[in-house]
Amino acid sequence: MKLLRVGPVGSERPALLDQDGTLRDLSGLITDVDGALLADDSVLSRVRDAAGSGELPVLDAEGLRTGSAVGRIGKVVGIGLNYHGHAAEVGAEAPAEPILFLKASDTVVGPDETVLIPRGSVKTDWEAELGVVIGSTARYLDSAEEGLAHVGGYVLVNDVTERAFQNERGGTWDKGKNCETFTPLGPWLVTADEIPDPQALDVKLWVNGELKQDGHTSDQIFPVGEVVRYVSQFMTLYPGDVLITGTPAGVAAGQPEPKPFLRAGDVVELEIDGLGRQRQEFKSA
Repeated sequence: MKLLRVGPVGSERPALLDQDGTLRDLSGLITDVDGALLADDSVLSRVRDAAGSGELPVLDAEGLRTGSAVGRIGKVVGIGLNYHGHAAEVGAEAPAEPILFLKASDTVVGPDETVLIPRGSVKTDWEAELGVVIGSTARYLDSAEEGLAHVGGYVLVNDVTERAFQNERGGTWDKGKNCETFTPLGPWLVTADEIPDPQALDVKLWVNGELKQDGHTSDQIFPVGEVVRYVSQFMTLYPGDVLITGTPAGVAAGQPEPKPFLRAGDVVELEIDGLGRQRQEFKSA
């Protein structure tokens, strides 16, 4: 299923995009697309049955805002340098273990929202990523297979990053990852049953119409199941938590000088197989 959240900021209603591309209202069945939904198989089954019946009310998508595909996110856990091509382009060795960082959940915005370039920024960069939404509580998992079994769904994410803040201002990566609007997420959450192999997805991103990233999740150093297993050794993952699993080659930081970091007026578009497409205009904060 493709599950969405549509409507004004703070008043989004749950919706479903059916097989014919028709937007349908789920607010009569569920209150939100969130961890509580993903953790409740009986409710998910009711939603599937209702979707199959074709009787869900139709929503007029014209002019309707699409919000973040997941509501009430507890935490966003990032995985750094998780593609061989990306590590190579920035001159880094492939890590021996996954590199973890956190993004505040209040950085999450809808897939087509304006993204704000922070004041003082000179190196704002793009990162198209596969997002993994946890469907059941994961702690101290023993295998990558267990990791995949705890995935509730997948989403498209732009892990916007300010590289100077990240790498040149001391401390951890957090300064470059947590600026407002830096985590566009959506347009929809695809339940895990529709993505049988998360390592078989194309990842693409364009800046002002020019293709910059053209990668594939098979290039991940640590695949999705292993990422979930690994993270569960250090923190408990709850339904609705989001893991962003790294970006392929093609970021601004990996290109020759002068590196084409984002400026006000730039437009970024990105997509992953089956997970939809995003479009953001960048403006000054």
